[in-house]
Amino acid sequence: MTGLAWSSRARLGLLALLLGCAAPAPAPAPQPSPKVIAYLASWGVRAKGVRIADIPADRLTHVLYAFGHLAADGRAAFGDSTLDVANFRELSQLKQRFPHLRVLISLGGWGGSKYFSDAAATPEARRALVTSTIELFIRGFPAVFDGVDVDWEFPVAGGLPENGYRIEDRGNFTLLLAEFRRQLDSAGAGERRHYDLTIAASARPWEVANLELAELPRYLDWINVMTYDYHSVDTIAHFNAPLHAAPGDPTPELNIEASLRLFLDARVPPRQLAVGVPFYGRGYGSVAAERDGLFQKADYTGAPDWGSGGIDYRVLASREPERHGFRRYWQRAAQVPWLYNAERRIWISYDDSQSVELKARFARDRALGGIMFWELGGDDGTLLRAIHRGLGSGRD
Repeated sequence: MTGLAWSSRARLGLLALLLGCAAPAPAPAPQPSPKVIAYLASWGVRAKGVRIADIPADRLTHVLYAFGHLAADGRAAFGDSTLDVANFRELSQLKQRFPHLRVLISLGGWGGSKYFSDAAATPEARRALVTSTIELFIRGFPAVFDGVDVDWEFPVAGGLPENGYRIEDRGNFTLLLAEFRRQLDSAGAGERRHYDLTIAASARPWEVANLELAELPRYLDWINVMTYDYHSVDTIAHFNAPLHAAPGDPTPELNIEASLRLFLDARVPPRQLAVGVPFYGRGYGSVAAERDGLFQKADYTGAPDWGSGGIDYRVLASREPERHGFRRYWQRAAQVPWLYNAERRIWISYDDSQSVELKARFARDRALGGIMFWELGGDDGTLLRAIHRGLGSGRD
């Protein structure tokens, strides 16, 4: 300090010293509010009757549009050009009504990751994928998209059998994200605009191991951890998205708490982690009555009317399962419910308002980045309200 160029804090500190007391500590920096991130399945506009104009954007911070595709040449493409362009027009109008809302294009997905390995394999291929993504979505629809969500399911191993795989995917994925960060920052620099970059990451340990977790935070704004589908195709009746391990759980490493620990132990900052919540359940057939079906042998294709392959919460609730012979049970340790029909031997794992609120509270109490959910078309409004109760946002 020279002359009279003293800050108010310096003057306050000197006054405190003259008075014989310590200067007051600076106020802590305010913590960012937790994010509420919704995937929007493009096909839901047709198949589920989702109206983009009715999306509760006042209760969301981000919408991830699923999905942009990768073509065989490694460049970004529409999933369905006619449907996508119509949806983008409505998303633009939604953002005009809710200027705080940020929308990202989610690239890939479970059925759209076939060509990621090739597209990430060389510097030239990485540049081509990123450039085409920015040109098609960011430049093509500037009133809609505020960034990119890379949904590669999965590097090295674990996705559909027809996907391309390389052992080098682990490092190449990091290099691909670095290229996305470089080009997105360059695109935003002239506009004084920040473009978000996120990924959808598996929560299963053997797939998490194929990510260079310690390297990712420098490129990403946050990670959407898909803490669900732990037991989507299984031979026992088990939970789709348990918060913690239940007593006697044969797979105690497959739950939200254990998955988040993998990321945190790798020094991923808590604020860069969003906990994934499923707005759907999964049904099993041929489940014996012991322990009310829990952890019993099961046929994951054996309940076609009640969730084999997945059933939206909205649909499940509308069917009033307890009027059809189902009874609701609650697993206190895992903090999730299930339904069981002993006569028909059908067992359903799902999330309801109680379990969703607890998951949001888990994210809040651990100062995580927020909640992500799949997907908007699965809710009747109940679960999104539960998220806000759990986060303590006062928006329930």
